[in-house]
Amino acid sequence: MTQLHLWLRHESRSTERRTPIVPSDAARLVENGITLTVEESPQRIFPTQEYEAAGCRVTTAGSWVTAPRHAVIVGLKELPDRPTELTHRHIFFGHAYKGQPGAEALLHRFVAGGGALLDLEYLVDDEGRRLAAFGYWAGYIGAALAVLHHRGVLDTPLRPTGKEELEERLRASGGEVSALVIGALGRSGRGARVALGEAGIAPTCWDLAETRDLDRRALLDHELMVNTVLTTRPVPPFLTDKDLDDPDRGLRTLSDVTVDVGSPMNVLPIYDTTTDWEHPVRRLRERPPLDLIAIDNLPSLLPREASTDFSGSLLPQLLDFGVTGPWGRCLARFHEALRESGIGGGEFDDD
Repeated sequence: MTQLHLWLRHESRSTERRTPIVPSDAARLVENGITLTVEESPQRIFPTQEYEAAGCRVTTAGSWVTAPRHAVIVGLKELPDRPTELTHRHIFFGHAYKGQPGAEALLHRFVAGGGALLDLEYLVDDEGRRLAAFGYWAGYIGAALAVLHHRGVLDTPLRPTGKEELEERLRASGGEVSALVIGALGRSGRGARVALGEAGIAPTCWDLAETRDLDRRALLDHELMVNTVLTTRPVPPFLTDKDLDDPDRGLRTLSDVTVDVGSPMNVLPIYDTTTDWEHPVRRLRERPPLDLIAIDNLPSLLPREASTDFSGSLLPQLLDFGVTGPWGRCLARFHEALRESGIGGGEFDDD
């Protein structure tokens, strides 16, 4: 079997500061005989020198396109549009299995090049539980931004910060707020509840039991809502355009942590484009006002904490990388997605 060669790529998205492998965990991988090549990246929260000191090879940004075919390319967010043929195995969040915009084009690129997507969203244990996720920090930041905006103290454009600085801002902001967290028992929901607690807010917490028979009036009576629900099957939406037009709506600030725009599984089909760091808030209705926060890389605003947490969870899976277990399930899900889309494609072979 070919020795494992991981290739940590530079993220092409300019606001992506996170990394799936932090330097301390890179050192563990190298100590265990894994070759780790790290692309230079001026925006990554950890400087390249720390990876070099950990024993990693260093190369230029974007050079993964000419990496040896057996190398496994590791990243987080979307790939650049070129090359059109993807020949490697790629580990990242592909967002390509639920009919999202651009999904079919991405899958076609893998088929054209003979590569494979090992989607981090589907890296799960035998019970289907995620083994590495940013959910806690997504929920934390999503709720924090909602509170700061609702209280009129959100500084824009957004910039990456640290947890202590953010918590000071939450504690310094003031005012009573009736808040609702949907998906409160999951990772993201837990993060949202902690952030709200730092702001002195005790939210209403809903999970599966409360959303099976949704009390829409109770939902609309809250001033602030944080959605952290990610579903794998279509369910009745939590909010509709009709709800937004309700003159008695109390809801003023909505933070959609899940950001499942364009998917048939979207539980908030009331907007069609995300917000971003430059313009994090969008007004959905004027009377009564309703503002939306829907940023799809929230944890990158706390890049050090989020990366360290995620990398620690991913490390044991990388040390045990292979064709069975969680990675085997990832590969099987990729081929299932190809069949579902009617694209087809053969098995990856790095020999």
